[in-house]
Amino acid sequence: MPKEKEGQSIVVRGTPVVYHCEPGILGKLDALLAPFQYKRVIVVHGDRSLEAAQPYWPQESNITLLYLRYQGECTLQEAHRIACYALAERADAILGLGGGKVMDLVKAAGNTSGLDTILVPTLASNCAAWTPLSVFYNEVGQFTHYSVFPKSTLMVLLEPRIALHAPVDYLRAGIADTLAKWYEADVLIRNLQHRSAAVQVAHLTARLCHTALLEHGRQSIFDAEQKQLSDAFVEVAETIIMTGGLVGGFGDHLGRIAGAHSIHNGLTAAPATHHLLHGDKVAYGILVQLVLEDNVEEVKQLLQFYKDLGLPYHLRDLGLSGEDRATLESIARQAAAPQESIHLMRQEGVTAADVYGAIVKLEQMV
Repeated sequence: MPKEKEGQSIVVRGTPVVYHCEPGILGKLDALLAPFQYKRVIVVHGDRSLEAAQPYWPQESNITLLYLRYQGECTLQEAHRIACYALAERADAILGLGGGKVMDLVKAAGNTSGLDTILVPTLASNCAAWTPLSVFYNEVGQFTHYSVFPKSTLMVLLEPRIALHAPVDYLRAGIADTLAKWYEADVLIRNLQHRSAAVQVAHLTARLCHTALLEHGRQSIFDAEQKQLSDAFVEVAETIIMTGGLVGGFGDHLGRIAGAHSIHNGLTAAPATHHLLHGDKVAYGILVQLVLEDNVEEVKQLLQFYKDLGLPYHLRDLGLSGEDRATLESIARQAAAPQESIHLMRQEGVTAADVYGAIVKLEQMV
C-alpha cells in the first residue's frame, strides 16, 4: 500500500509561471516577454513545427530570435548541445516550438544552462509543455530515464489553431496519454492512509481528465478532422496539456506514472512498435495495467471508446503477435525492470511473468 513516507514528501511544482491559450497569442510575443527584458532568445524547433507555426508567428520582433533545429531523439547529448549553443550565443532564454521531444529538450537545456524557458506546443499530444521534467531516450528510441527539474517553465503559450491543423493522430494519442493520468494516479493514491491537500488536488484533477476526455474526446476528434476550432477541441487540448500536467504538478511522484507508462517503456524494446506514437503505446498500457489490477470490468467499459477513437487494444494493432513469445517476454522484462514505476502499483511489486500473463489475458479478452 503506497504511503507518503519520510523522504517521499510531495514537492508541488503545479504550474508554469505564465500560461496563455488563445488564438493570436503568438502575435503578442514581444509584449509578453517585454517585462523580462530579453534581448536574445534561442528558438528550438523541428522543420514541421516551424512551418506549422509560421502563419501565427510574429512578423516582426524587437527581440533577436536565433533559430536552432533539433536533431532527432530527446537524448542527454542533444539537450547538452542546445544548452551549449544558447550559452555560446549569450541568449537570455530558450523557446521551444514543437511536440513533446522539443518541449523536453528545451526544459533539459534550460536546466543545464540556467536559462528561462518558453514553450509553444504545436501538438495536443501530451503534457510535456506543462510538466517540470524531461523523458530521455537513447539514439535508437529506447526509453532510458526521466529527470525532474527544480525549476518550472517560465511561460507556456498555446495557439490552439496550430494544434487543430496538426495530424489528428497526435490528438488521439494525446487523449490516450491523458486518460492514463486517472488510472495511474488512482492506483497510487486511492489506498493512501492520509492524503495531503496537494495529493487530493492531484487525484481530483486526474478524475477531471477522465471525465472531460470521455465526454468530449469523440467530438474533438471529429472537429479536428473537420478543422473546426470548437469548444470541444479547445477543452480537450487544454485537458491534455494543462489539466494533465496539473496531476503530476501537484501529486509529484504520486501523480505521475505507474503501470501504463511502464508498459509503454516495455514496448520500446520491440522495434515493431517504434513507429507508434507515445500515447498509442500508453493506451495499450492502460489496459494491461487494469488487467494487472484484476479490473476486467473497466477494460470492457473502455473498449468501445478505444474502438471509436481507433486506439490500440490488440497486439496486432501494435504490430506484434501473440505467437511471438520471445518478443512479448522481452517487453515484459523491460516493463518490470527494477527502476520501473509499475512496482509502485503494489507493495510486493510486479514481475515480468505478471506482465506477460496480463498481456496474454488481455489478448484473450478482446
